[in-house]
Amino acid sequence: MPSKVKVLNEAGTEVDVHGSAGGMVHVVDYARIWTAKGYGKLAMATGAIAALIVRPSTTSHLTLYNAESGGGKHYFIERVFAHALVTDPTEIGSIWLCSHPVGLQGTGIPTGNDITVRNSPSGKAAGSSVSVVDTAEGVAADGWFPWGEQEFTPLDGTVPGGAIVVNIRGRIVVPPGAALSIAVVASTTVNDYTCGFHWFEVPESEFAVG
Repeated sequence: MPSKVKVLNEAGTEVDVHGSAGGMVHVVDYARIWTAKGYGKLAMATGAIAALIVRPSTTSHLTLYNAESGGGKHYFIERVFAHALVTDPTEIGSIWLCSHPVGLQGTGIPTGNDITVRNSPSGKAAGSSVSVVDTAEGVAADGWFPWGEQEFTPLDGTVPGGAIVVNIRGRIVVPPGAALSIAVVASTTVNDYTCGFHWFEVPESEFAVG
């Protein structure tokens, strides 16, 4: 028996679901849709910072701050990454993240915005973002946790190593007035890393939080 499927669109209005000529219904994941809309952003530090050999506290390797006003875009984190620029033989590094809640004050708000390596995965210009991204920021220790898996760097210490990549896939959201910090903990401070973020800036009307 033929049937018709309806869904609610972003405005709350019922619309028909359309299939292909053969009747196939294709589902596209959010990352491809948001990339095509130009919501995707990337930023990466150029200066390497020594790894920590203790739990991160009040200084980050890199911080992403959502400077949107209330009701503005939410940042859905897709990936975080750290490239080992300098390595010690057969050492281990892991990524730690700290989510800073809405209402940052004082030293919790990044004051710099010196990251010039920015890009857009859609091929569109990387501008138009009010995000603030800065290295070595003083932050509140709101709770640091390891994300992803550790990585070995079995090199001789004279050339760059690999990159640690953690696929977040939207499981961390940075609403307006909040921030996310990254740090790398390794088995030696000889390891130096350049860190970065890949995120989507999504209007509240499309995916509100709370």
